[in-house]
This record gives sequence, structure tokens and C-alpha cells, in this order.
Amino acid sequence: MIEIVPMTEEHLDGVVELEEATFSIPWPRSEFEREIRENNMAIYYVAVEDGKVIGYAGMWHVVVEGHITNVGVLEEARCRGVGSMLMEKLIEIAVEKKMYGITLEVRMGNAPAQALYHKYGFKAEGIRKNYYPDTKEDAIIMWKYFSEEN
Repeated sequence: MIEIVPMTEEHLDGVVELEEATFSIPWPRSEFEREIRENNMAIYYVAVEDGKVIGYAGMWHVVVEGHITNVGVLEEARCRGVGSMLMEKLIEIAVEKKMYGITLEVRMGNAPAQALYHKYGFKAEGIRKNYYPDTKEDAIIMWKYFSEEN
């Protein structure tokens, strides 16, 4: 069974392993430590199965909006709904905290991630040219806005 739980220091080894296996420019452990220890804006969750971190997602709560910083799922755990569970948790938290909306950047060439974000109502709103330093690839800026009733 997959559980979505708040990220704690006990998850850091698994998160760093996932990060290094998934991203071409992985965040170092020190960044995740700072996020969960010192950053009051940071909200991070992990997907855990049989005691192993198989996915994680994070966002910053900046004034009245959320900014998704990272979403990662181990390759062997993809296509099992892990990304969806993590996105649903971030959206749930954003609604609870009465955020105006959530934004993120995604690689122009990352169609699976874009499809996940579209599934949850994110729409392309702009481009950040040469955003990714490893490839100079552009990023699509996506937003999901919530109604004023939240």
C-alpha cells in the first residue's frame, strides 16, 4: 500500500536517492535538509511503499500562492498513480490554506509531467527561456487557479 505522508528527516536518504536517479541536476541533501528544517514556506510530502520512498513532491506557500518546487517518482514506480497522489495532496493543502493558485515550471520536452499537470487543471501561462542550465531547455510556466470560494 502506498502512503502519502509529510516528509521528515527519516525520509531524506530515500528522497536524495530518488532525486539523484531522476533528475539531471539533482538537489543535494543539504537543500532538502534546509527545506524541512528551516524553510517555513516549505510543504513536502513523500510517497512510501513498504518503508521505501518511491516519490515526493514539494511546494512553497508564498503569501497567497503555492509554488511547486519538485515532483519526483522513481522510474520503477511510475504509471501507478504515485504522481497523481502527490499532486492531489499538494492541491488539498493549497485549498486548506486558501491559496489563490499554484504555479510550477516544467521542461518543454517533459510530456508525461505536462499531462499530469493538465489532468489537475494546470494551464500553460508562459515560457522561461533557457531555464534549465544543463540543456538550456525552456520551461513552461503553468498555473492552476482556485475559485474565490476557497
